[in-house]
Amino acid sequence: MYKVKVYVTLRESVLDPQGVAVKSALHTMNYKEVEDVRIGKYLELVVAETEQVDRRVKEMCEKLLANTVIEDYRYEVEEVVPS
Repeated sequence: MYKVKVYVTLRESVLDPQGVAVKSALHTMNYKEVEDVRIGKYLELVVAETEQVDRRVKEMCEKLLANTVIEDYRYEVEEVVPS
């Protein structure tokens, strides 16, 4: 069994209005040291044993989890020992 951690973020070239709003709010709260904020998604998947875990996770990301036109993704796979 595998735990897959998927991180999805907007591409650098894509404006992030939600990030701009959070940055503004942080500045209002006197956190002036914050220079930029980018908002993304974090997902955890538990995947059954498969010889093709990387290929399958990549497919999932490209077909559903990320909009590859405007988002980038990366993932980490770790083997989990069932308890």
